[in-house]
Amino acid sequence: MSGIDYLPWNSDAERADLPCIRDDNEELTYAEFSTRVDRFASCLLADGITAGDVIAVMLPNRVELLIAIMAAWRIGAAATPVNPTFTYTEAGYQIDDARAAITIVEDGASPIEGKVIRSIDDITSRTVGLVDVEPVGPAPEDLALLIYTSGSTGRPKGVELTHSNLQYMAGAMATHFGLTSDDHSLLILPLFHVNAICVSVLAPLSVGGQVSITGRFSPSRFFDDVARLRPTYFSAVPTIYALLTAQADDIVSDTSSLRFAVCGAAPISKELLDRAETRFGYTIVEGYGLTEGTCASACNPPNGIRKLGTVGPALPGQSIAIADEHGTLLPVGGVGEVLICGPNVMRGYLDRPDESSGTVVDGWLHTGDVGRLDEDGYLTLVDRIKDMIIRGGENIYPKEIENALATHSEILEAAVVGAADDVYGEVPVAYVVTYPNSDVTSTDLLDHLRARLTKVKLPVAIHVVDALPRNPVGKIDKPGLRRTPSATPVG
Repeated sequence: MSGIDYLPWNSDAERADLPCIRDDNEELTYAEFSTRVDRFASCLLADGITAGDVIAVMLPNRVELLIAIMAAWRIGAAATPVNPTFTYTEAGYQIDDARAAITIVEDGASPIEGKVIRSIDDITSRTVGLVDVEPVGPAPEDLALLIYTSGSTGRPKGVELTHSNLQYMAGAMATHFGLTSDDHSLLILPLFHVNAICVSVLAPLSVGGQVSITGRFSPSRFFDDVARLRPTYFSAVPTIYALLTAQADDIVSDTSSLRFAVCGAAPISKELLDRAETRFGYTIVEGYGLTEGTCASACNPPNGIRKLGTVGPALPGQSIAIADEHGTLLPVGGVGEVLICGPNVMRGYLDRPDESSGTVVDGWLHTGDVGRLDEDGYLTLVDRIKDMIIRGGENIYPKEIENALATHSEILEAAVVGAADDVYGEVPVAYVVTYPNSDVTSTDLLDHLRARLTKVKLPVAIHVVDALPRNPVGKIDKPGLRRTPSATPVG
């Protein structure tokens, strides 16, 4: 790749007056969006941000979030989007780890102690002290995004995604979905996820399409937005499809503009796929990928052979293989760890060389997921090696909850597992052992966690038990906990 051509300010002149991006408050053409990006980039330069710096963007879904990220890219800096519902402890960790030079927040948001904070409204309204933006074209291997994801230690890691990674993914998505300038993405997933950035923003903008950013998701709002805005596709998680199909007939409006939808982040059942497609009349394609693989590695095609129950074949330019526990590649039909290779594979984890080298080996990304390939190269996911819980498409890492529980003075041990849930797929359930003579209750522990964890990570039940089950080598028997009847949420 000789240059960076997926960014809006590199668009051809014919796109200048075409609709580019909108939210609940404003609508911008390509020319207007590029001007806003340049203006924000000038503000960052005036604040001392330079090429190679990282800015943290802690905003809900809105046009300015994307303007801030792309303004950083405009001057050769990188961005780390921060979940706006994070507690200050969670946000502070990410901002510190990324060594963010500045954090962009909503106007009126409380400052995070010890951090350089800028209100998005203060920046966008600034009229003095600006400097001209020199057209800095980021190099393909320059860092573009730091997306944070947790690992076995429970401490989130910064996944380093380059402009080369993003340009590849935007192009691969556009090609796989057959996107053109006539396509219109309805963005309903949070923009601190790489899925939303790549599938719903970069892919359509790379071909001259448009993006509509909606506010907080609700089924009634979704149907109103589809009828009013007439998007051609959207990307969502299984929980959203379950909520949509559960709506009464009088809530559902015209969905005829949608030619397909994407489902990712968690497995979806064949039954739910059938119900949603039959009711709404659009094709739903299931895909699979990791943040470490810049969002997506396999996906069923909207036009072509779809195999329900699989996550489709590898995207153009990628290779998927299955390996046994010794790293030996298995033949068709063999069950083992899913490995991924291609221009989507991350540069590494920020400041974690050992974990990086253990995850990407000889160019192959070791996913920690178990699957098998059929004779046509379609991937079926069998299980997860890791203990990660997927609650409505949100990745929840048990160790992070366990670490938070361990900060309570009365907790001796803690274990967190996923329990099945009809709406969310999985929800976290905690088992704790307290110190002798403790009178701490589940309610006390839940109150303790609320100050340390985002709501989605809070266990639906906390069981105080005398002891945790162990396997023969003395480790906590989490599979056994998942099988026990008490794993069903009761709190």
